Amino acid sequence: MALSRAHRREETNFWPGFVDALSTMLIGIVFLLSVFVLGQFFLSQEISGRDTVLDRLNRQISELSDLLALERSTGKEAKDSLALLQSSLTSEQAERSRVQGLLDSSNKNAPAQLADTQKALDAEKQLSAKAQATVEMVNQQIVAMRRQLAALEEAIGAAEAKDKESQTRISELGSRLNVALAQRVQELARYRSDFFGRLRQVLGTRPDIRVVGDRFVFQSEVFFDAGQAVLKPEGRGELDKLGAIIVDLGREMPPDLPWILRVDGHTDNRPIRSAQFPSNWNLSTARAVAVVEYLVSKGIPADRIAATGFGEFQPLDVANNDDAWRRNRRIEFKITER
Repeated sequence: MALSRAHRREETNFWPGFVDALSTMLIGIVFLLSVFVLGQFFLSQEISGRDTVLDRLNRQISELSDLLALERSTGKEAKDSLALLQSSLTSEQAERSRVQGLLDSSNKNAPAQLADTQKALDAEKQLSAKAQATVEMVNQQIVAMRRQLAALEEAIGAAEAKDKESQTRISELGSRLNVALAQRVQELARYRSDFFGRLRQVLGTRPDIRVVGDRFVFQSEVFFDAGQAVLKPEGRGELDKLGAIIVDLGREMPPDLPWILRVDGHTDNRPIRSAQFPSNWNLSTARAVAVVEYLVSKGIPADRIAATGFGEFQPLDVANNDDAWRRNRRIEFKITER
């Protein structure tokens, strides 16, 4: 008889540990997947920002190309104008030579004709000076255009180098983020396991307190009367034990570890419509808030705890009987990451 009792005690001690190890492993896998998705999100955000910069640079290059085409068109027009002026200058010089020849051959002409000829020569000189000034201005514009082209090429080269540097930084940041998140997952899993172990020691094996996955589940009757959200005295005693464990564990956790104790309220699927609680959502949320407020009064930091009401929409048992309703009326405690 003694051997049989010892054998049953060993099985009882072995099974919760096995469930705890399995659930912790599953939690780690799920959290790693979540971390991977988060990392991919941040990477996609960084890549999207890079694409935006590239689009902006492409637009600038397009605008500069249009400007270059316009400047080239202006240069062509200037060259045509210069050619026209040179042709006009050549014609004027020929006319000047002709006039000078006429002047030389007709030294005996009247002084009035000489004065007219001199005026024509002066006008031709002025026209030549204007043509030379126009040519100089066109040359200056061409030099300015070449400088702008050189600046554009330099800007394009700098943008390409910056893009390569951004891609390298994105890759490095992604690797560092994955390593940091993996370390945080390991730390949180270790403290969560420690929390489960301490809570089991304090609460013992009670039928109204169970471990479901990564959560401790208390039946609502431990804390509240039916349809109420006011803590019972015996429920406060259980919360005192839980609060003491959380406070001690919080002192051990690193300050930069983003842990949080989530308190989830659940009800059965039977509707409640009272003046105080118009729906099961209101009842489940009010119960979760009552538990959170009491635990905060026992020393748990308010920024490390959260209240959530699920109403009847997350049942553990979908049957419609007393046992299923009793199982679904519950308060769950879970240490998770913000």
